[in-house]
Amino acid sequence: MKPLVTVERHGDVAVIIIDNPPVNALSIPLRRALLAAVQAVAADHGVHAAVIACAGRTFVAGADIREFDLPPPEVTTGTVNAAIEAAGKPFVAALHGTALGGGFELALACHARIMAPDARVGLPESRIGLIPGAGGTQRAPRLAGAIAALDLVTSGRHVPADEALKLGLVDEIATDLRRVAMERARELAARGTPPRARDRAVPDIAAAEARAAFDAAVAAATRRARGALAPVAAAAAVGWAIDLPFDEGLERERLASLALRSGPQCRALRYLFHAERVAARMPPGEGHDARPWPVRACGVVGGGTMGAGIALALADAGLEVTLVEASAEAARAAESRICLVYERQVKSGRLTEEVLETRMGRIRFTTDLGALADVALVIEAVVEQLDVKLDVFRRLSAIVRRDCVLASNTSYLDINLLADVVDAPERVLGLHFFSPAHVMKLLEIVRGGRTVPEALATALALARRIGKLAVIAGVGEGFIGNRIFSRWRQQCDFLLEDGAYPQEIDAALEAHGFAMGPYAVADLAGLDIGWATRKRLAPKRDKRARDVPIADWICELGRFGQKTGAGYYRHTNGRREVDPVVTALVERASAARGIVRRAVPAAELIERVHAAMVNEAAKILGEGIAQRPSDIDVVLVHGYGYPAWRGGPMHEADGVGVAAMLRRIEAIHAGNGVGWEPAPLLREMVNAGRSFADLNG
Repeated sequence: MKPLVTVERHGDVAVIIIDNPPVNALSIPLRRALLAAVQAVAADHGVHAAVIACAGRTFVAGADIREFDLPPPEVTTGTVNAAIEAAGKPFVAALHGTALGGGFELALACHARIMAPDARVGLPESRIGLIPGAGGTQRAPRLAGAIAALDLVTSGRHVPADEALKLGLVDEIATDLRRVAMERARELAARGTPPRARDRAVPDIAAAEARAAFDAAVAAATRRARGALAPVAAAAAVGWAIDLPFDEGLERERLASLALRSGPQCRALRYLFHAERVAARMPPGEGHDARPWPVRACGVVGGGTMGAGIALALADAGLEVTLVEASAEAARAAESRICLVYERQVKSGRLTEEVLETRMGRIRFTTDLGALADVALVIEAVVEQLDVKLDVFRRLSAIVRRDCVLASNTSYLDINLLADVVDAPERVLGLHFFSPAHVMKLLEIVRGGRTVPEALATALALARRIGKLAVIAGVGEGFIGNRIFSRWRQQCDFLLEDGAYPQEIDAALEAHGFAMGPYAVADLAGLDIGWATRKRLAPKRDKRARDVPIADWICELGRFGQKTGAGYYRHTNGRREVDPVVTALVERASAARGIVRRAVPAAELIERVHAAMVNEAAKILGEGIAQRPSDIDVVLVHGYGYPAWRGGPMHEADGVGVAAMLRRIEAIHAGNGVGWEPAPLLREMVNAGRSFADLNG
């Protein structure tokens, strides 16, 4: 076997090269080999300095997550870092690709860091329910300051090279990485005792106003965590860097990281981490050899909020985009929407004027559908009305190449009906973006009944290119996410009639960890969209099913949410306020059904909403619309605000137990009647003693 670590001599400088593909993860064997190399270099009197570099496409991109369920090993990343700091000679890290988690902690323990221009660094442990455990929360504040380090460890974001240099996290940006790193190592050796991050004081924190600003930032991070433990623990650990000696802070960090690692939130987030990667794979047993068709130029039909956001996402990824609108006025409005987003990004410092011009230059605005004749993929994003979409697809079929993928951004409609009006229907599929399309990471890829593997592979490749988390869904009303959302929204509406109010339901779900409650979300998205869907589906509705008229009554008053100043709430100067008009409508609905209103405990509310999700999800699984339970969790977390640290509704259902979930769903059926029958799959699972995790394969 090829060694995980090798040492090259370049005169008086040793270059330690890590080679553990694909991402040089800090596995137990790698840590042992790296420690041995560091100790050997430290003991070699002919070596005056060392560089730590990596083979392959990246520096160390983190720990080996597969080892997290094992007992703490003898050699940790902290052990290696301590050996580097005790070596008495300078070690310089040469960073390319991504230096994340334990990889960046390794670099922080070195005496200098040289970074490639396109590299990124970060401490993303909070995203999997942990905090850095090898000094990240103690060294980063000493280099970048407490508030910058706080942002780094609580957000888990990846920091580009120019920002890392500005913050003091790295010392130089270089294209000839190893040569510059060796030069810096020799310079440090010539100066004598190498500088260590651990010996620095946290800068700019002594003044009372600076500490107050830090404490305010900690409080803000705690609010943003919404029940997640890791960001709160990470913030506390940065505080230890300010208040405690280095070694004491380091030990507290290590113990806190170990405690989190064995907890339920870390297990849930690690489950979700794996689920995200599995979701984007081609369906098992078919299409593994299917190659995506090349996509360099795309079309977007419709430049409203969704169409403009989709065009932004494509242009940001370097694709050429032709956006087609129905009129010159509509095309100008679409251009204005996109310009406004980019201008805000420039104003916030996230984008330069030069980059803005480049990205805007990739988007062409036109009213001529014929301009799409040579593109490789078209995404239709017109109004959510079947007849309008059918007309667009008929016209596109007569214009585009026969190998052009035709995709609809529909949220609910039948992709197969769109394919029926297209020549070569095998290239038709759904690309359901979530609003705002250039921000939200989730992308439901809806596979039609005739969609070929090559078209599906093309959609998956596009998702990766534009930075989306892809989940493959089958055809069905609302696909995965909106179908489940509509059912748990119905359960919330039942709770309104039973005795709760919109603000109480929103508060309970937000306390559970949701970013926003369902009624706040409805006001943000616009109530008219759901109203149109309900009217479209009214002829198909079982007249025996319980139906709550509150949403329709609100819409009949012309209250469509924030855009009209009122919906479930009254919206004044950016604030949502409880509205007596809605309170009266809710109470009127209860009286009309003959219900004596009662206070609904938050725990009951959460149980009923969760059970509604799980039951509908089990039906979706049984119908083959979702491939696996973990796909459903990815959709609900990334598209609908389900708290990631809970792992998703299916993961949480396994924690409750499938038999207990079935009992809850049976109680909902008894109380709500037709349409709420338990999914057959649930009974099969209980009889077989299976969990949802068992169905993930």
